[in-house]
Amino acid sequence: MSSNQASLNLNQAKFVLPTNDDLEQQQQQATTTLEIESDEDTFDYSKRSQWLRAAVLGANDGLVSTASIMMGVGAVKHDIKAMILSGFAGLVAGACSMAIGEFVSVYSQLDIEVAQRKREKERGQRRVRDPEEDTNEEKESLPNPLQAAAASALAFSVGAMVPLLAASFIREYKVRLGVIVAAVTFALVVFGWLGAVLGKAPVLRSALRVLFGGWMAMAITFGLTKLIGSSAL
Repeated sequence: MSSNQASLNLNQAKFVLPTNDDLEQQQQQATTTLEIESDEDTFDYSKRSQWLRAAVLGANDGLVSTASIMMGVGAVKHDIKAMILSGFAGLVAGACSMAIGEFVSVYSQLDIEVAQRKREKERGQRRVRDPEEDTNEEKESLPNPLQAAAASALAFSVGAMVPLLAASFIREYKVRLGVIVAAVTFALVVFGWLGAVLGKAPVLRSALRVLFGGWMAMAITFGLTKLIGSSAL
């Protein structure tokens, strides 16, 4: 009896073999998954270099240059007003300089890319597509000088505000200098760490490089200004 039931169940069982369409769909899904994983593993972090340079280096320049100016003035002038005014002047001048320099640089790059694309079109090297779609993609891929200039000036101003805020409310001369150095040191480590994380570079090496560079700039400016001021030139 049990053998008859087992044979009956086997006869009633249906085995569904995968069709060619099913196999193709499975292969497509596997290929798509592998492509996504490959894209994540092989992401080119160098594509971030343009905006990363404008942001991190702009903020670092604002921090180091403004702090160095304030330390240099502080080497010969103990007045807090002189340090704040010199730092503010450095902020404005540096932000304008960074913005103009970035605008000229990116605009030159824009001219080169536009000229290159015109040459490619004349030679017929670009594949034919929808003209409107092609134009939109070209505009999006081209660098924007105004955006680069604004980002550079803003980043410089953010960095320059660190020593200005650190020295604004401290009357004691030696304490003021110490607070400026401490605030700038902390900001340098943060900027170095941030640049390394965003660019997938070694964190410790990047932070130390930025930190020692900032310390050297402040020390050289302070020492030379102190030397010139003491010699009464």
